[in-house]
Order: sequence, then C-alpha cells, then structure tokens
Amino acid sequence: MREALVILPSSSVSLPPPNPAATPPPHRCRNHRPSTKSKPKLKPKKKSSPCNSASTFSASSPPPPLLTPTPKWDSTASYHRRSLKFYAEIASRHAEDGRFQDFMMIVESVVVSGTDAANFARLLNVNLISLGIVRMIEEGKLGSVVELLSSVQKLQIHPPLLLDGAAITALHRDCQRIVKCGKEEEIVTLMETLQGYGLPIKEFVEPLEIIRLCVRKLNPSAAIRYAHIFPHVQILLCTIIHEFGKKGDLDSALTVFEVSKQDLDSPNMFAYRIIIDVCGLCGEYLKSRPIYEELIAQGATPNAYVFNSLMNVNACDLSYTLYLYKDMKKLGVTADTTSYNILLKSCCLAGRVDLAKNIYKEVKCLESAGALKLDVFTYSTLIKVFAEAKMWQMALKVKQDMLSAGVAPNVVTWSSLISACANAGLVDQAIQLFKEMLQAGCEPTAQCCNIILHACVEARQYDRAFRLFRSWKENGLQKDDYGRNAENNMGVNLGLGNCAGVPNCTSSSSLEQFSIRVPFIPTTSTYNTLMKACGTDYYRAKALMDEMKTMGLSPNHISWSILIDICGGSGNVQGALQILRSMLDAGIQPDVVTYTTAIKICVEQKSLKTAFLLFAEMKRFQIKPNMVTYNTLLRAHGRFGSLEEVKQCLAVYQDMRKAGYRLNDHHLKQLIEEWCEGLIQNRHRKEGQLASQNRIDLDPKSLLLEKVAEHLQKSNAESLSIDLQKLSKVEARILVLAVLRMMKETSNPGDLTTDDVQIILGVDQVGTPAANHGSGVKETIIELLQHDLGLEVVSTGSKTETDRNYGEINSADESSDTEENRESGVLPSQSDFPTRRPAVLQKLKITKESLHSWLQRRMDDSERQSPTDM
Repeated sequence: MREALVILPSSSVSLPPPNPAATPPPHRCRNHRPSTKSKPKLKPKKKSSPCNSASTFSASSPPPPLLTPTPKWDSTASYHRRSLKFYAEIASRHAEDGRFQDFMMIVESVVVSGTDAANFARLLNVNLISLGIVRMIEEGKLGSVVELLSSVQKLQIHPPLLLDGAAITALHRDCQRIVKCGKEEEIVTLMETLQGYGLPIKEFVEPLEIIRLCVRKLNPSAAIRYAHIFPHVQILLCTIIHEFGKKGDLDSALTVFEVSKQDLDSPNMFAYRIIIDVCGLCGEYLKSRPIYEELIAQGATPNAYVFNSLMNVNACDLSYTLYLYKDMKKLGVTADTTSYNILLKSCCLAGRVDLAKNIYKEVKCLESAGALKLDVFTYSTLIKVFAEAKMWQMALKVKQDMLSAGVAPNVVTWSSLISACANAGLVDQAIQLFKEMLQAGCEPTAQCCNIILHACVEARQYDRAFRLFRSWKENGLQKDDYGRNAENNMGVNLGLGNCAGVPNCTSSSSLEQFSIRVPFIPTTSTYNTLMKACGTDYYRAKALMDEMKTMGLSPNHISWSILIDICGGSGNVQGALQILRSMLDAGIQPDVVTYTTAIKICVEQKSLKTAFLLFAEMKRFQIKPNMVTYNTLLRAHGRFGSLEEVKQCLAVYQDMRKAGYRLNDHHLKQLIEEWCEGLIQNRHRKEGQLASQNRIDLDPKSLLLEKVAEHLQKSNAESLSIDLQKLSKVEARILVLAVLRMMKETSNPGDLTTDDVQIILGVDQVGTPAANHGSGVKETIIELLQHDLGLEVVSTGSKTETDRNYGEINSADESSDTEENRESGVLPSQSDFPTRRPAVLQKLKITKESLHSWLQRRMDDSERQSPTDM
C-alpha cells in the first residue's frame, strides 16, 4: 500500500498512513458528537480548541496513531471509510474557518494516497465549505474562490459539489456587482472560467445583461467571447448584432456578423436578415445592398424574410425596391402580404399613387385566387398613400373594400382616413369620421385629436378648435360599443350613410350621445396647434404655454418658435428677441426654425442689421441655415442702398452655394442690377427703372455673381482690372457698374487716382473677329463708359504668353512630323503646316485722369443728393 503524508502547519508531527489494524481516533472538534461505541480517548495536555488551530494535534500531544491493532470484528473497508470521514470532517472545518490552504493540503494528501476523489468529495460537508466560500466572497476575495475551484478541479473533484444554494447566491450577487460597475472584460472572463467548472452561469447573470453591457461599452470582442460560451452561439451573435444596431454602431455589428459566418456550411439567413435590419436602424440602407449581393454570389437563395427586410430598409428608393421584387420572382421566392405592404409603403414615400393603384389591383387578384389574405396593414398603407395625395374619395373607397373583406380598421386606419379629409380641407368630413371611429369602439390616440384640431386651424376655424379642445379636456372622448354589440357581424354599416361623398356633410348626432368616456390627454403638439390658432393674440398664446407647463408638458422648439412668430407678428421685434433669450435661459437651444422665424420678423419690420446679427449668431452656434433662411435674407432688401448691404447679400449667396442648395437667384441679380444702375443719371426715366434692352436675363451657369462678389471684396487698389471674359454684354455692363460704384462709395475727397482701370475683353486672333466682339460686349462697355458716365476710354491690346506656347507646340509638331516623313521618304509641303496667327488680349482702358475727375464729380453730387438718388 502507498504511504501518504499529511502535513499540518501548526505541528511538526507527521501522520502515518492508515493501517487496517488500527482504530480511528475520535474527533474532538466543537459540535462533534462522539461515537456511541466505547473507544479509548486521548486527552491533550493543554486545553485548546482544535478547530481554531491549524491542527487538532501538537508535538507535545501526539495524534492518535493510525496504525493500531484492529479488532477482529472490524473490517479494513469499514476502517478506511471512517478514516476518510475523519479527514473530510477536518477539511470541512478548515474550509468553514476560511483556512482553504489547509483544506487543500488535506484533500490533496487524501487524493494522492489513492482514494477516489469523487467518493471523498461526497464525504465533505458542503454546508461548511460554502460558509467559508460565502465569507471570502463577501470580503471581496472572488479571485481566491476561483483559484480554489480551479485547484479542486485539478484533483478530479467536480467544483459544483462544493457549493450549495448560499454560495450560488453569493456568486450571483458578486457577478451582478461587477456588471453594475461596467467591467465587461472582467465579467466575461469570470463567466468563461465558471462555465469551465460546470457551474450554472445563467443563474449568476442574465445573458442579455452582459450582452448589453458589452454593447454599451462598444466592446464587440468581449460580446463575441461571451456568446461562444453557450451552445446556441448563433442565436446570441444575432442578438448582439441587433443590440449594436439599436445603439447605432454599424461597424461593431458588421464585425460580429463576420464572426457569425465562420464555421458554417451554409449561410445563416437569420443573421443576414438581422444585419440588413441593422443597416436600416443605423440609416445606412446603401450598405445593405453589398450584403445581399454577397449572399447571391454564394449561390444561396434568400428566403422571403430576407427579401422583406431588404425591401423595407430600401423602401425610400422605389426603383431599387422594385428591382428586389423582380429578383424575388426570378429566384422563385413567393411574395407574401408583408412584401406587398412594403411595396405600397415605398410607393407612399415616393408619392407614386399610380403605381400603388396597380399593386393594389394585383394583390386583390391574388386575394380572389386565394393566394394571400390582405391584412389591416395593407389597407392602412394604401389609405395613407391616398391621404397624402389628398385623394380622400379613393381613401374612403379603400375603407369600404376593407369592411367588405371583413377586416376591421385599427387606429392607424382611422387616423389615415381622418388625415385624408383634413389634408383636403374637409373639416366636417374629418369630424364625421372621428365620430364613426368612436362608434366603432376604437379608442383614438392624441394624434387623431391633433389632426382634427390642425384641420380646424388650417381652415381658420379657430373658435371651433378651442371648443373641441375644451370639450374633450373636460368631458373626455365619449363612445359606445355599438360597433360590437348592436350588430354582431363585420358587415355593420360604419359608413357615412347619406353623407358619403359630400364634402361639407354634418351629422345631427353629437359626441355627447356616446356612453363610455375615454380620457383625453393632450400632448405638446396639441398645445402647439392651439397656439397657432391664437393669431396675433400674444397673451392668449402665452397662457396656453403656461397651461402646457401645468399639465407637466415641456414646450419644445416649435412652441417657442410659434410664440416668437406671434409676438413679432404684432410688430414687437424686441419682444420676439426677448422670447428667444428666454428660450435659451430655459435650457432649450434654438434650432434652425426658431432662428429663421426671428430673422423673418426682423426682415418684415426692416430691422435688417438685427436679422444679419441673428444669422451670424446662428452660424456661431453651428446651426445650419436651410433654404427658407437663405431666401428670407436675400429678400431682406427691397433695393440696395449701400455697398455694405450688397456685400452682405452676396456673402449670403455664396454661403448658400457652398451649402449645396439649388438657387433661384433672379431676385438677387435684379437687386444688384438696380444698385449698379443707380450710378447713371437719366432725367427721362425714374430712378431704378431700367431700359428694357438692359434687363438682366442670366444663364443658370452665369459667373456674374461670383465675379461681382470677388471684386467687391477687394480694395480700390486691387480693383483696377476688370475681367469680362465669358460674360454677355448685359452681365459685363453690370460688373463694370458694380466695380465703379464700389470705387465711388469707398473713395474719399482728395484721394488721387494713380493708375488706369484695365477692362479685359478676351483673347483675339489677329485678322479674326474677337469672341466678345460678336456678342457686342466691347461696343456696350464703350457706350456705357463714354456716353452714360462721361469717362475717357482707350482700346488696347497685348500679346499674351499663350501665343508663345502655341508657337512652341506647332514647332514641336512640325519637327516631329518632318522627322517621321523623312524616315518614310516623304517630305511635307509648306501647305501641310497649320497657319499660325499671334493671339492678342483685347482690353479697354479707363484713363486715370478721367476716372479721378468722375469720382470727384460724383462725390460732389452725392453731397447735394440723398443716398437713394445715387
């Protein structure tokens, strides 16, 4: 038999190996009941608690021998069991007191001696061991517990055998603590370790909690590691992809998706569907298309769910949605009701009513053939298409088809029907549908009520809107169960009766006839709609905003914008600006609508300087102006009175171009033209009234505004050269006038003009008419300067650098051709060379003497005239 040596730390005495002839000593630990059999007892010389020391025995009091004669009546197996129980009891007491090092030495010694580890583990007191483990966890020594479980596993002892319910609960609490602390790497590593020990990790932390923690920490690698702990790894990976999608982190979702494709014989259609949906959640619908192409390239056929997700994500692009629908048919995938609902949704977004009608006819045929069954979503989507197109009659017809098919309208259907009539301005018809909705037993949402109120406001029935609001608020929305009990079938007449098809039909029944009351809870949108009904009554609108606050609602950007508009509508610009500051004080950052509203008020009240200050503040806060903002500023001046105003509007124009907006700049060009023509004094026409032949009619690609802006940003010294190339005669006239007016407004009395003004017309070949000559630019400018303004103009020309380059190119071509012909034995003739003519840059020059005289004369005139006469 192998010998085993048990080393106890507090004693230098070694325990000899068990002997079948020996009698096991009794255990004198606390709470230990001695055996009923009469056994010899060994008393230690000194009293001590055996469980409070590292060992029950000491050097002065040696332990009872394990090798003692065994009575004849005792068997070797029985003695061995009692010995194991003795060691198990001591090890358990050590564990209870937290002395796990001693515990492990005893367990290891017993196992090494040849005892079966599983049998010995069953003899251990699990309750006592768990008490020690719980104490260690509560002391923050979870790592020591993990080391303990690892050590016992190496000894072939199953770790769960050492844990009872109390220990599992303690582990659960500590795992929850780690999750709450946001330590995703630590909890995932712990779960991996505990899973390796065979512990029920699902009882410690809900898997979705750890997944969401990893998503919140943007740690896809930790989430992937955690998913691989479980056998249903593919389902968990799909969950992780979806959670990252809800977070808006498409890159992490794609990382997890790539991992989900590994070690699979065929594509996981569920994973493909999830990642496509995530592309939609993240607003990156274009990235869903390569995923679909990858799936097709693998030779796989997507199922209807994948196609539906792909079509839904790309519903904003009708052409691509139809392309997918055709692919669906080619691959033999049967379209279901959801597929057609998405097609109708795409038609709705694209405003294609005609195509929606064709799809509706197709699905009606399929329904007649029994291929599919239309649901409430199909009808509701189609009604919404007609509602947005203001085709209320078609919407009501679809409603009748819906009732005939036995499909009950839901709140979305009724809302779309009410919107259809409201958008067409049929307030009475909308209210009648609202009553039918209540009669059908469908509980309306606040949105339905808001639609009714909005229809009243748009129709300028302000008093009616307030009456309905007060009635709903005080009495609630009253309804009965007529739709369910009075007629126990879906064919009940919920139509409009004799009122159907009559736009202004009214019903004699009132809302007070219904017996069941549904509480009406107004929203912020409700109060915003009513504030619009206040017109210019600022105090009534302010009272509504205060009432909104008492209802526990917070005014939003729209609320403040409406209040600013109402205050400014009465001409109180300062009051409107004060409301804007109050909005900032309330902690709400104004948006583009708020600033545009304030700018519009300033423009209407001729506070142009304040309008441009608001525009600058808006850009300082990094709020991007929209098309309405730009157009409001460009229309700020009925006519330009100064150079500074022109520069302001041109700066707005250039900013608008940089923002990528397509412009209708006719108004700005007309204002610049009037400002420029103010230089010309003509007693036979009113100031600002232009001759018909000089009216501006510019091409959309005209460079006039850019060139005007470029020149106005220069100083007088830099504006002595005016480039008229690529401009028509009208455009050239405006540019020359703009530069001269800028020079006039920025010149001071006594300033000397030291240089001539150069006007570049264009490059001309000697002996041929210039390009600008044919368009009449030169003649127009000469007539303007000499006849209208009295300036001295000289026509000049100069050879350009381009001429020499042209000659060099021709010489190189000539040399090359000659060399090639010499090799071929053919020499070119003189007629084979192109005719070379020198290029001349055509210019006009305004002499400095005449310009100085003109500027002084204009400044003298301006002292006798008002600014509007210049």
